[in-house]
Amino acid sequence: MTGRAFAWPDGKRIAVTVNAMLETWSEGKAPPYGVQASPKTGIDHSGIAWGSYGGKVGVWRLMALLNRHGIRGTFCVNARCAEIFPEAVAAIVQQGHDVAGHGYLQDQLLTALEPAEERAAIRRSIDILERATGQRPAGWISPVTAFTEHTRKFLAADKLIWHGDARDTDLPSVVETGAGPIVQIPGSDFTDNRTLRSSPQDIWDVYKETFDYLRECEPPGFLALSLHCHFGGRPMITAVYEKLFGYMRQHNDVWFSSFGEIARWVMDAQRDADTHPRRLIKKV
Repeated sequence: MTGRAFAWPDGKRIAVTVNAMLETWSEGKAPPYGVQASPKTGIDHSGIAWGSYGGKVGVWRLMALLNRHGIRGTFCVNARCAEIFPEAVAAIVQQGHDVAGHGYLQDQLLTALEPAEERAAIRRSIDILERATGQRPAGWISPVTAFTEHTRKFLAADKLIWHGDARDTDLPSVVETGAGPIVQIPGSDFTDNRTLRSSPQDIWDVYKETFDYLRECEPPGFLALSLHCHFGGRPMITAVYEKLFGYMRQHNDVWFSSFGEIARWVMDAQRDADTHPRRLIKKV
């Protein structure tokens, strides 16, 4: 370490990034959580339909939301979605957003695979997304963030520049993998599925207060907002994000950026910067 303090471009006080998950599950399987609490027997057709909303409707609404606010989002896409919702997945890149790897299916976890199988699964997912979008993904978040001791190395070997699985830091940083460096970008601990059976207003309360705190007390702050196309893409949630983005955009010291933009900045300009919390958390 050189001791040089971490910084965002142009001295921005906080970086805000939005990542949306576009997910699907194995044939006949529904998401393991939903708005309906009643248990069902047999195939859960209602749950399957609820989950498919993301590729049919939600992804389009979220792209429109981000476009209205001039925010370049990161869509973490199960590769199977590129096969069943090809128009939507292609549109993500066409409309100026990033597509990142997110496994093939949401219920096929890397932690259940042998190392060779894991590497093949990662490569297969990335190849499918590249064919669907014409652009090779630059990053990856594992389904349910279930990564292994090999995941970062496999991603770096396939020339990806960031991963968003680990949540043990506040700021992005460069990690050496044995197959080259990769940028670790922490995600959100409060996603839209936390409000499935409560109030979407909780999203406003949590993120508005966190944004204000980081911007005021811990610059350069970093805030990732995570949501899912099959829930966050519904009007009850999108309405809250509309309000939240409008509030954040009132401040001219915010860098709205995709995960890819953050990774390139960190790799190129902040690789040796000190991200230890002692530099960020002020003593009272």
